[in-house]
Amino acid sequence: MDFPTIHTNFWDGVIAVPVVIILTQLIKIFFHIPKQYVPTIAVIIGLLFSVLISHRHDLMAGIFMGFFYGNAAIGGYASLKNTLAYWRQKKAEQNSPE
Repeated sequence: MDFPTIHTNFWDGVIAVPVVIILTQLIKIFFHIPKQYVPTIAVIIGLLFSVLISHRHDLMAGIFMGFFYGNAAIGGYASLKNTLAYWRQKKAEQNSPE
């Protein structure tokens, strides 16, 4: 079995991952999905985007990159959420009287 040739492009990092994050959050808000299912939904959306849009002529590459899209979205969201929580905590500590 040969590994698929995968070419990353502008779509991968700048468009696909933020779109997966946004769609995942919209689904979470509008359909009231429990938090434990959100990462699975992000991976499914990443797979759908990759297989149907970005790598539609190569199924193996689409599946491979779909997992990257979904997991990058999960990591990007978690990183942003933790950074904002840390920033808010530091700001609250600075504003609190001693």
